[in-house]
Amino acid sequence: MNLLFTSIMFLLSSLFGCQQPKNYTSLSTGEFESLIKDEHVQRLDVRTPAEYSEDHIAKSININVFDSSFASLADSLLKKEAPVAIYCHSGHRSKQAASILAEKGYTVYELKGGFAAWQKRQ
Repeated sequence: MNLLFTSIMFLLSSLFGCQQPKNYTSLSTGEFESLIKDEHVQRLDVRTPAEYSEDHIAKSININVFDSSFASLADSLLKKEAPVAIYCHSGHRSKQAASILAEKGYTVYELKGGFAAWQKRQ
C-alpha cells in the first residue's frame, strides 16, 4: 500500500509539479471590455476562420492558433510594443496562444471564458 501511494504521488507531482508559470493576464469580460477601449491594444481572435466569420469582436484580427505558422503570422501582424487582447471560443485555445505570444515577448491579456462569455455579457 505504501509503495502504491508513493508511486501515485510521484506520478501526480510529475504531471502537475512541472507546469510552466502563467506569463499572461486573464481578464473578466468587463475588464477585457475596458482594456480594448484603448485604441493601442491589439485584438486577436485565435479561433478558426469559419468561427471568426460567424461573429467576432470588432476590430480584431484572426490568426488560428492551430495553424502551423501561428507564431510567424503573429510576428508579422502584431507589434510587440503594443498589448495584445486575445480570445477564442471558450478560453482554452486563447490560453495556449497567450503562452506562445508571451514567451515571444508580447504583453498578453486573455479573455476568461472566451467569446462565449463575451456574447452572454453583451
